[in-house]
Amino acid sequence: MKPVMALVGRPNVGKSTLFNRMTKSRDAIVADFAGLTRDRHYGNAKHGKHEFIVIDTGGFEPTAESGIYMEMAKQTRQAVAEADVVVFVVDARGGLSAQDHDIADYLRKLGKPTVLAANKAEGMTEGVQLTEFYELGLGEVHPVSAAHGQGIRSLVEVALAPLNLPEEDEDAAVDESVIKLAVAGRPNVGKSTLINTWLGEERLVAFDLPGTTRDAISVPFERDGQKYELIDTAGLRRKGRVFEAIEKFSVVKTLQAIESANVVLLLLDATQGVTDQDAHIAGYILESGRAVVLAVNKWDAVDAYQREQLQRQIEARLAFLRFAALHLISAKKRQGLGPVWQSIVQAHKSAMTKMPTPVLTRLLQEAVQFQAPKRSGMFRPKLRYAHQGGMNPPVIVVHGNSLEHVTDAYKRFLEGRFRKEFNLIGTPLRIEMKTSKNPYADKD
Repeated sequence: MKPVMALVGRPNVGKSTLFNRMTKSRDAIVADFAGLTRDRHYGNAKHGKHEFIVIDTGGFEPTAESGIYMEMAKQTRQAVAEADVVVFVVDARGGLSAQDHDIADYLRKLGKPTVLAANKAEGMTEGVQLTEFYELGLGEVHPVSAAHGQGIRSLVEVALAPLNLPEEDEDAAVDESVIKLAVAGRPNVGKSTLINTWLGEERLVAFDLPGTTRDAISVPFERDGQKYELIDTAGLRRKGRVFEAIEKFSVVKTLQAIESANVVLLLLDATQGVTDQDAHIAGYILESGRAVVLAVNKWDAVDAYQREQLQRQIEARLAFLRFAALHLISAKKRQGLGPVWQSIVQAHKSAMTKMPTPVLTRLLQEAVQFQAPKRSGMFRPKLRYAHQGGMNPPVIVVHGNSLEHVTDAYKRFLEGRFRKEFNLIGTPLRIEMKTSKNPYADKD
């Protein structure tokens, strides 16, 4: 799973600028959950071969006892708890403050790996101007300039060093016959009840694997001869021989579970409808390219009018997941769970489908004969052949000329024909256009 780095510090020291610099974007938020937007933002970053999650926090005042600053401090403490390493950002030009001392005291007591970054250090010489920050007792001071991109690479290297991240070739071989399944959703939608029903009533538990430093737990089990690995997002814990599921919402846990899974079961609450959080989680699943199955829990607790309203909400707010199977269930009463498993297997099968080049090319040519792409000015895109460019999610690469003029509507048209031919249900399908280079373009 991706390691997590939290950026903390008092207000206006440049944490958000550093966040955007690390994630190489001005709006690199990949999970903008309701209730958290003001205080914690999450983004994907990459250093060399290693990807990691960055958390941007609001101004941290550990001693705040009331009002908005207390709430922001609460959010920052949660971010620090979720993180593997903390980057404490101070203002090199503003100098040391009493608030910096309070934050340093808090971080030292936690004992979590912490790196001290002195931001806004552009044009400053190391030495006298930064020596006061050594008073914080957090070791080496790393001068950076988030605004100008100076010192960021070496800061990330130092921050990730204590985590002993494995090289890609050191990773264990993956058993492709095992379906990695994550159950995602808002707090209190019934994830714990559903997991306990699977693990307890159906007696599918084999054993539990040790958690990582982020307390993510995976549980292997088997059903109808198919092996699964359940990646926990519901706070699964073991107490003796009894599994207890504790509803504890952690954005990082959800993001990591989605990244690690082959298939994600997105659980919705029939009594509350489709919320902003549901839409954000669904968007992240799609962005990650994971196969997905939708399940509406507590279906037995709503009347006919609420059911009709919910169907409309799903069609409107989750229209981008139209390819996913939808199930109406009651985890508490164990209703409708069988078909969910069938859809999980189908979604995984679709995500791992092999599509022969001759078949793809034939489908492409038939689609063009049926409906040619629109002309754009002097150019009409010419689609020549297609081949598979990857799995989980399936990627189809189309080659030809002037393909940069192919419209999104035409790509959706092609996607529909490919999906129908290969019966792709429950998985995103990505179509990439590659234009052939004109060999005479550079000649006089």
